[in-house]
Amino acid sequence: MRVAELPPADLRRRLAGPGLALRTGPVTVHIRSALPDVADGLSLLYGDHSLAREGGFCDFHVRLAPPPGLRRWFRPQVCFYLDGHTPFKPLPRSQAFPMLEWGLNWCMASFLNRHVILHAAVVARGDVAVILPGAPGAGKSTLCAALVGRGWRLFSDEMAIVSLEDGQLVPNPRPVSLKNESIRVIQDFVPEAVMGEAHVDTRKGTVAHMKPPAESVRRAQESARARYVVMPRYRPQGEGVMVPEGRAAMLMALVDNGFNYSVVGAEGFRVLADLIEDCRCFRFEYADLESAVAAFDALLAGEA
Repeated sequence: MRVAELPPADLRRRLAGPGLALRTGPVTVHIRSALPDVADGLSLLYGDHSLAREGGFCDFHVRLAPPPGLRRWFRPQVCFYLDGHTPFKPLPRSQAFPMLEWGLNWCMASFLNRHVILHAAVVARGDVAVILPGAPGAGKSTLCAALVGRGWRLFSDEMAIVSLEDGQLVPNPRPVSLKNESIRVIQDFVPEAVMGEAHVDTRKGTVAHMKPPAESVRRAQESARARYVVMPRYRPQGEGVMVPEGRAAMLMALVDNGFNYSVVGAEGFRVLADLIEDCRCFRFEYADLESAVAAFDALLAGEA
């Protein structure tokens, strides 16, 4: 059963009561919350995701609920609970759904240690996957959303999940997080995209999420091998430039962007070193999304 097949009243009832076991990429997450914003966000943005059977194994058990005390009513807040513990400070109640997304990212980056987890977007066309590492603000999520809007398959806008067993990239097609000006840019570039509510005054500014394509979610169990690593940077006054980068330098960039590299250690380095040997590496500056998408299409066509 998919989330969209649950009537809204049933979805809210299950979230407020026994909880919902949601399959997303390599994990199953058990979610509980009586907050309407959480139910509405899941209904809109996770509609194509599958539900696991009730009572089965879940990798993470999370709950979003008001904190005890006056903050349940006065300037209301929300807490993210993992197995009954609160790893983060409370946020304003209006930010409940972004907190769920940030909390799930933290869970996967912190505990999914049978993989190397990199701070990078991943997209694919056919059987060719491209890793897009980059610091916050570099424009990787915006570029990722634009490529996905033009037919590329979404693995993730936030983390590259590399299997320690075979070096394959594992999909985790969840909503794409967009910030500030990028929200309007993607709404104009991909007008058919389903966008969630814009949440203002978060620690990242204004945040909204784009629903992942149904086809990407349907293929969430189909891994792929990386063939390109492209480090993007948005330069509003610049020109689109795709510059080759050495594999050694890009390997160190991947290590620098590793969430759990200190945990997986030597085995993680070996997997990343093997991965980079199979890849062509570039640094990419772009000023507009139309030319950026064309540059990626040309790259895969062998014309760049």
